[in-house]
Formats: sequence, C-alpha cells, structure tokens
Amino acid sequence: MAHTPYHVDPDDPRAPPQEVWDQLTPEEQARIVDSLPSEFPVSEAHPPEGDPHYEAKVRAREVLGGFFSRVGRKVYLACELPVYYPGENMFAPDVIAVLDVEHRARMRWMVSTEKKGVDLALEVMVAGERRKDLERNVERYARLGIREYFVFDRGRLRLNGWRLEAGRRSYTPILPQHGVYRSEVLGLDLQIDDERLRFYFGGAPLPEAHEMISRLEHMVERVEASRLELEHQLAEEMRRREEETRRRKEETRRREEATRLQQEETRRREEATRLQQEETRRREEATRLQQEETQRREDAERRLAEALAELEQLRGTRK
Repeated sequence: MAHTPYHVDPDDPRAPPQEVWDQLTPEEQARIVDSLPSEFPVSEAHPPEGDPHYEAKVRAREVLGGFFSRVGRKVYLACELPVYYPGENMFAPDVIAVLDVEHRARMRWMVSTEKKGVDLALEVMVAGERRKDLERNVERYARLGIREYFVFDRGRLRLNGWRLEAGRRSYTPILPQHGVYRSEVLGLDLQIDDERLRFYFGGAPLPEAHEMISRLEHMVERVEASRLELEHQLAEEMRRREEETRRRKEETRRREEATRLQQEETRRREEATRLQQEETRRREEATRLQQEETQRREDAERRLAEALAELEQLRGTRK
C-alpha cells in the first residue's frame, strides 16, 4: 500500500512519528535524516549566555569524556546536539549522555536511527529562561523517557536533579545528601564547588583539563627529577665500579709483583743453596783428595820404612 511522502518543515523540523518511519524505505529514511537541520531553528534559538554558560557545558563534557575514556566505558557525550524524537519538536540540551553506544562524530541524534533515546540531559542556566529549564523541560524530558535531568543554575549557584522511576512518565526530584546529588546513569556524584559544577567518583573529584595538565606537568617534573637522580646514581655507581675495578687491578698488580719478588727471592735462595751445596761438594772433594793424599803419603812412608828395615836387615845378614 502506497504511503504519503514525509516532508520536513524547515520552520518546525521534526522526525517522523515512529509508525510513519517504519513504513519508509531505507532511501526515504536517509533522505529525511539528511534534511533534518543540525542547527537551531528560530523556535529553539535563545539569546547567548556568555562565557560562563559556554565554559560550564564544555567543561562538563570534557571532564565526563575524559573519565569514561579512562575507565573504558562507552558513553556518548555531546553539547547542544539537535535531538530528534519521533514526532517531537527538535531540542538541544547543553549536554547529553547516551550509554552503551559508539562514540563517533554526529550532526544530530535521531532516536529512530540510533535505536536509543537520551539517558541524561544537563542544562546550564546563566541568564536564560528559567521556566524552560525548570518547568517545561522537566515535563518534556520525563515524557520522552530521559532517565535523569540536571539543571546547574550558574547565576545562583544551585543544582537541581530529577530521576525517572521505572514505569513512570514523570520525574521524582533527586534529594541531595550534604549538597551532593547522585547520578545513577553516570555512576557519579554531582556537586557545586567553587562556583563550578564538579563530578565525583568514589568521593574524589574528576580532574578538569587544566588540573590534568597541571598533574601531568608535575608528573613530568617528577619523572624528570627521577631521571636526573637516576642518571646521577648510575654515574655514581659507574664511578664506584670503575674505582673498584681500578683498585682490583692495582691489588692484582701488587699481588703479581709480590709473587714475582717472592719467586725472585725463592730463585735467589735456591741459587744460594745450590752454590752452598756446590761449595760443600768442593770442600768435601778437597777433603777427600787431602785424605787420599795423606793416605798415599802414609802408605809411601810405610813402604819406605819397610824397605829401609828390610835393607837394614839384609845388611846385618851380610856381616
């Protein structure tokens, strides 16, 4: 059955009702998505609220984005992104959070194509229309099923929060505990501190960009100081090792010299002992030769005496 083509009214841009959307072909759906404006229509435009408004919403997105990135949780965050619910007027909260979806660049959040609505909306109020943020949005966001809604009144330094209980289409105010509001969607606490909206996890504030930079700078300084100290310690250790090596070499040299001198002394002693033994041998040889000479003389004298005696005896016989 043919259906009437859906056209986007540029003065009141809306996504098609879900029953109409479901009947469209993929090509028609793509055409409608492309025709939905990604900027504010006149009906949704509000006077600028200056730096306090801009800084507060951007700071919230950066702080939350950094935290969820560090913990590895998939949470899509955006500032003033046009949001299209089926058949509803476009709206663009200062900050939205959608859980468990891919974080990629988007020009709009269209519930029919994303298959998921917004989980949390945050409005920063400085000089804007209070009834819009504190009354009309409270009714509208609850009716659309946005689970939590917070309003940070930057001018009066007040924080309000609402939560959608299961099965209901009207908000229940979130009651603070000592000025702290609990967000079940984010798993974080919210509190005003020093005129800023701060987010807390486990009682500790999530660091903002300048605080992260300061911490990183301090970390770099500590790392650099540690590096210099380590280099000094390594240089000192190298100096001690080189000195120890030098002392060991000197000790080895002294020991080798002492060993050489000891060996030289041993050699001299052995040479002296050899010379002494040689002298003793010569003396013993001289003594032996002297004894032999004495023995020969004694033998010669004895033979001479015997010869003389025999000669004398022969002479006496002849007479």
